[in-house]
Amino acid sequence: MNTQRVAFITFHASPLAAPGAGKAGGMNVHVRQLARAMGGLGIQVDIFTRQLPDAPDTVVDLSPNVRVVHLPGGAPDTPMEDLFDCLPQFLDNMLEFQRQSALDYQVVHSHYWLSGWVGHRFAQALGVPHLITFHTLARIKMQSRPGENEPPRRQQVEGELMASAHRVVAFSPHERDSMVQLYSADASRIELVPGGVDLSLFRPLDQVESRQRLGLNGGKVLLYVGRLESLKGVELLLRSAAQVDSCHKVRVLVVGADNTPGQTEINRLRNIVQELKLEETVEFVGRVDHEDLPFYYSAADVCVVPSFYESFGLAALESMACGTPVIASRVGGLSTLVQHGHTGYLKSWRCPEAFANSLEIIMSSARLRQSMGQAARRRAEGMGWEQVAANLVLLYDYLGEGRGGE
Repeated sequence: MNTQRVAFITFHASPLAAPGAGKAGGMNVHVRQLARAMGGLGIQVDIFTRQLPDAPDTVVDLSPNVRVVHLPGGAPDTPMEDLFDCLPQFLDNMLEFQRQSALDYQVVHSHYWLSGWVGHRFAQALGVPHLITFHTLARIKMQSRPGENEPPRRQQVEGELMASAHRVVAFSPHERDSMVQLYSADASRIELVPGGVDLSLFRPLDQVESRQRLGLNGGKVLLYVGRLESLKGVELLLRSAAQVDSCHKVRVLVVGADNTPGQTEINRLRNIVQELKLEETVEFVGRVDHEDLPFYYSAADVCVVPSFYESFGLAALESMACGTPVIASRVGGLSTLVQHGHTGYLKSWRCPEAFANSLEIIMSSARLRQSMGQAARRRAEGMGWEQVAANLVLLYDYLGEGRGGE
């Protein structure tokens, strides 16, 4: 093995942040778990992120061989749209930290476009390969839902990074193909490495016991897990629940925080709940500790992922790992992750009737739910973080040996 030390860059999203807090979400979980798995393989990983007022010491040990390095990168209250202007300061601080610590990194792996701007220049200064995982892309988001707007500068930087990086890591064939079509990226420089799941945490638990723990008494349970923002499509779940024709009482649990300005999204969704007269059906649970999520997945009959776009679909994979079928929009990484008719259903049309029909099919058959749940767990078992980390280390080694091109 050639790779001994790797620099991860996640400028705007600390891996120490709890999912659902602020902008923290799937990317934070991905970076943290991937780094831990690499540390387990003996790779030294330093995760560079911007320093915030509540950040602990500059360097924090996350797990064996893994550290989080907090460095100044703009004022703490800088809005998201202005963070680009803070990148040069963060880059200078990274270079100074590297010089003072006399560290040799064999690879730089950036996460998100802001981090990529820094990572490209940091890797150039060190003369080592640069990889980037975007997690979301501006032009795919804009294409996926009318009204989505992203700054031209973001689109430009994303295109430049696809052209300059030694490798771009894509989660799915859809993401790879979209990079080629929307950014004219070179497909030969894009590697498919799906995300992973913590199989020891996300595992099937007894449904009755999980429901008792959560105070759920009888009935069928539909679950959504994720941030509350318009791109996630929670409105479709609510309207689908209103269409469900079931002899059983149905509960809809919406797990996740609203981080939109003024909590505009949750207020909009509450109004829809009132309009549909679902006050006794829908519960907005709010943010849940990551360690408690398996109880929610295991308590549910179905996990619904109605997003307009998902580059990967972490909530779907977590649900599958817990043995719970998934009904999801046929978009992005979900179209590869969920196996239609086997681990759940993929819906091509964003209409409540279609989602409600699939919900009724699963809820009405305990045997189907069980067989889909077992298939979902088997599917997830091939996607543990250890496997993801091992695949990426092989790629790091390949690039480190100079066989990956410029």
